[in-house]
Amino acid sequence: MKLYADFSQRVVVLSEALPWVDSPMPGVQRRMLERDGEEVARATSIVRYAPDSHFSAHTHGGGEEFLVLDGVFSDEQGDYPAGTYIRNPVGSTHTPFSSDGCTILVKLWQMHPQDQQRVVIYTTQAVWRPGLVEGLRVLPLHTYGTEHIALVQWAPGTQFQPHRHGGGEEIFVLEGTFEDEFGSYPKGSWLRNPSGSRHTPFSHSGCLIYVKTGHLPAIASPTATESMLTK
Repeated sequence: MKLYADFSQRVVVLSEALPWVDSPMPGVQRRMLERDGEEVARATSIVRYAPDSHFSAHTHGGGEEFLVLDGVFSDEQGDYPAGTYIRNPVGSTHTPFSSDGCTILVKLWQMHPQDQQRVVIYTTQAVWRPGLVEGLRVLPLHTYGTEHIALVQWAPGTQFQPHRHGGGEEIFVLEGTFEDEFGSYPKGSWLRNPSGSRHTPFSHSGCLIYVKTGHLPAIASPTATESMLTK
């Protein structure tokens, strides 16, 4: 399966309008945002676990990154409530389940094999930093090479400067409405802006977004690169 597998294209997906698709395990369903492959694939998905559901033990051949959106996700290493950000590196193994049910944003086969740091961040308890403009707060989640991942909170009426995505940008809207000159993106929207693209983001009503930058193949050679995550 190839779903939005062309990284040169800008993509906007309203995930809450997508159907839930059954996974191979009973009680586990997915909304597919991007995919290149079959059951083992480079993929970004919203995954929903029904109460008392589980997934079989598996190894992350390309790594796994996820953010718990609601409920409590669990594996043999612990329980992870809503707001927990986790990275399981290439070669790691676990057996996930959820006693009460949960929903996660998950990315598979998108990790550098030398990035071997396991990360667990309880974002509801973490300390946020001031952003690059007034009205922004940033919670860094992980950095490896040119890749930067963070949560970014926008106060109502916040405007960011025009900037170019030297290594691409990916956004998932967790709360509120994120905006730029191309449109408005409510909760559940997933955006992928290719390397070399440019926009001027803002939020009239305020929002909370997951942001990843610097991780997509280069298709342009911008003379200057700036983002809301790095100076």
